[in-house]
Amino acid sequence: MTDSAELTRATDAIRHALTEASIEFSEATPGNFVANLPGQKRLKTACWLVVGASTLTIEAFIVRRPDENREQVYHWLLSHNPRMFGVAWSVDDAGDIYLTGRWPLSAVTAAEVDTLLGSVLDYADSSFNTLLELGFGSSIRREWAWRESRGESMANLAAFEGYVKRNPSP
Repeated sequence: MTDSAELTRATDAIRHALTEASIEFSEATPGNFVANLPGQKRLKTACWLVVGASTLTIEAFIVRRPDENREQVYHWLLSHNPRMFGVAWSVDDAGDIYLTGRWPLSAVTAAEVDTLLGSVLDYADSSFNTLLELGFGSSIRREWAWRESRGESMANLAAFEGYVKRNPSP
């Protein structure tokens, strides 16, 4: 069991790391943080950091349960886990996709928290479009066709132009 000084030290390290990185965050109760990580492809990733009795738990929701190709999506996730640092892909009971990790409180420093948050942001951002294409490709193609047929803005679908052209609707 970890003593209260260790809990306080870990909580202070997280608070310091988030503040130093200018990351928007809230702390509902001491040691329970929600940080909003700004990205490029996934514009905002909410990341929970929870200081427990002996570990820091990290969790970030990435995408809801895929509409299609679930087996292919989950295979993609599992095949990437061995190369990841600090967090791994996980799936909840509903099939929604998360990045999760546990870190010993004794290893929680501001520098390590910064590294872990960097991992979450990197994995969330770099995989987001791939996960959407694999798990929601039909929806993307339908939305693209609908907007194109009506002359609607394609701005927030621009990242999928190559995907739609390589995989036209049947």
